[in-house]
Amino acid sequence: MSHNNTKNPPSADNQQSKPWGGRFTESTDAFVEEFTASVAFDQRMYAQDIAGSQAHARMLAKIGVLTSAESKSIIDALDEIKEEIESASFTWRVDLEDVHMNIESRLVAKIGEAGKKLHTGRSRNDQVATDIRLYLRDQIDLIDAELLRMQKALIALAEKYAATLMPGFTHLQVAQVITVGHHMMAWFEMLSRDRSRLKDCKKRVNIMPLGSAALAGTPFPLDREYVAGLLGFDQISNNSLDAVSDRDFAIEFCAFASMLLMHLSRMSEELVMWASQQFEFIELPDRFCTGSSIMPQKKNPDVPELVRGKSGRVFGNLMSLLTLMKSQVLAYNKDNQEDKEPLFDTIDTVLGSVRVYADMLPNIVFNEDNLALAVNKGYATATDLADYLVAKGVAFRDAHEIVGRAVRLAIDEGKQLPELTPDQFRTISSHIDQDVYPMLQTRGSAESKQVFGGTSPDQVRHQLVLARNRLDH
Repeated sequence: MSHNNTKNPPSADNQQSKPWGGRFTESTDAFVEEFTASVAFDQRMYAQDIAGSQAHARMLAKIGVLTSAESKSIIDALDEIKEEIESASFTWRVDLEDVHMNIESRLVAKIGEAGKKLHTGRSRNDQVATDIRLYLRDQIDLIDAELLRMQKALIALAEKYAATLMPGFTHLQVAQVITVGHHMMAWFEMLSRDRSRLKDCKKRVNIMPLGSAALAGTPFPLDREYVAGLLGFDQISNNSLDAVSDRDFAIEFCAFASMLLMHLSRMSEELVMWASQQFEFIELPDRFCTGSSIMPQKKNPDVPELVRGKSGRVFGNLMSLLTLMKSQVLAYNKDNQEDKEPLFDTIDTVLGSVRVYADMLPNIVFNEDNLALAVNKGYATATDLADYLVAKGVAFRDAHEIVGRAVRLAIDEGKQLPELTPDQFRTISSHIDQDVYPMLQTRGSAESKQVFGGTSPDQVRHQLVLARNRLDH
């Protein structure tokens, strides 16, 4: 939810309204104020900022820095501020720079002196690091839920088309016979690795930097473990200097996102190709396509095309964050303000891309008649003929040469391999008999691939059982 109703401050001098204004004798330049402010984009972390402040207030009361009454006053006022933000009645001010100072300023305006005590023992450096981790952790859970939904859609497609034959390609040339179910489960496995990477990334996201203060820690006896428990962190950071300046967790997330979008882009490329008139392997639902402004016959696969294109911006965001961090000395630098927009854009892009795929996949229909025609082109059972010869005692390299000659003969005759006569086969090799023909049929080819992980319908169904078990655990 966006609550971007940022307003410029009044023209009067407002330097003393800034929590850090005591050191300065003149107001910030108006353009510099706009240029350095982050509230336009970091306000999306308002809920996490408020949750972190409420946990900090509870802890300050626990160690005696705040009274119980002061802590309760802060917590209640922050709840009210959250309601103001969500009802769009909160005024975001550029002169207050960021989400933290906007909320703190409103808190002080509401409850006075007690609000000024909240920042004891913390800095915006550890505060923003905590907010980003909390926000990213929440978004990771949303993304994982959508990936799970996408995987379930692939399982349903694989089950429906477990025995439907299609050509498998290498170099975009017909290679061997596979099943649609096998192809869908290949996509499933890509996503399984992506989800594994995401869950592993979350372990390093879910570490709490709060309590590190600006960079050196604080003399106050903060109970960091208590705050971590309130906020659901798995552990606290070990080094205050590292904790406030570290952004590798965001880079790791963007690396995960780049891998995921690379996979989605590959899927998109296949869907675009399969939906074309040259292939006609699938029918995409109308509600996930658009038309042409000039060519009335067109049905454009815009969703997979757009997801394919969005991979570029996610790759770019990863490079942006790597470049941002590569020359920074410890600890925090203003450069780090530039971490949020690439990260937020990556989150939004990933979440949208996976969500639209999870919605679209269950509605894809495979054209089984066209697939049957396509799988009988391109000599897709040539390798099966080679395997047949090997089973007859022919060395594989010799079998490979024999089959090459058989394919050449079929091309010259304008036939597919099963259409060659026994006499024609015998001119190529005496090892080829009548029993070769079942091996040359596309159905027999697919059903023969019974090795674990193979394309046979039986193996696809076995993999479906294993896949469901994996999702359930």
